[in-house]
Amino acid sequence: MRELFEEAARQPAPDPRESARASARTPLRKRFYKEAGVVDAEGGFAITLDGKPIRTPSGRQLVIPTRALADSVAAEWAAQGEAIDPVTMPLTRIANSVVEGVIDRVELVSDDLAKYFESDLLFYRAGHPEGLVAREAAHWDPVLSWAAQTLGAHFILSEGVMHVKQPDEAVKAARAALPGAPWSVAALHMVTTLTGSALLALALDQGVRDADQVWAAAHVDEDWNVEQWGVDEEAAARRVARLKDFQAAVTVLAAVKQPAI
Repeated sequence: MRELFEEAARQPAPDPRESARASARTPLRKRFYKEAGVVDAEGGFAITLDGKPIRTPSGRQLVIPTRALADSVAAEWAAQGEAIDPVTMPLTRIANSVVEGVIDRVELVSDDLAKYFESDLLFYRAGHPEGLVAREAAHWDPVLSWAAQTLGAHFILSEGVMHVKQPDEAVKAARAALPGAPWSVAALHMVTTLTGSALLALALDQGVRDADQVWAAAHVDEDWNVEQWGVDEEAAARRVARLKDFQAAVTVLAAVKQPAI
């Protein structure tokens, strides 16, 4: 079980070909259980395999804060075939990472997330063509306006990729809006790394933008290039893989806002 969880905690390789090579190097383990279930546990709900609770590599019991999220994690285990493929278990990987690496260090993870406020995707704008400039503005400006008006975080925009120093006050104001709960922080961290924007992640968490809007905003430039030059099949496959992790993080964010039962 320790080896399984160590694999489940890892992020899948972004390149599907590398995922295939990694799978070839490390054969998938055979399914060793018949049923996956959920039981009450101190602080939430535990995932069980044939009645035995799952534990992380360090020996901690995997406790999920809400029943709905626990059911979703258990469903990933139940959906496995003859072999167990951690790449197909994004919720399990998030859960394991929270219990192992976030619960005891929420502030450190939040600080790492907040670093994106210093170089967020939304700050760096195209200078041309006009269509792309307009599309970036349409997707990104409302989020920046919300950050300024609601959070008091006034950021500086830049044309191109040259780094621009953001006001300390703006970064501090945005940082203060981050949630303090470990599950929310972990999910926001994943959304941020997948989109390149902590502001989009924060807007998602606070209901300013929904998941589809955030995903579209994160891929404005990519979608523009696809329209101009056509689809890159490898890039498209990587995007599909990232989307699954994004959707898992969105599921966690929504679940932890619901009542525990």
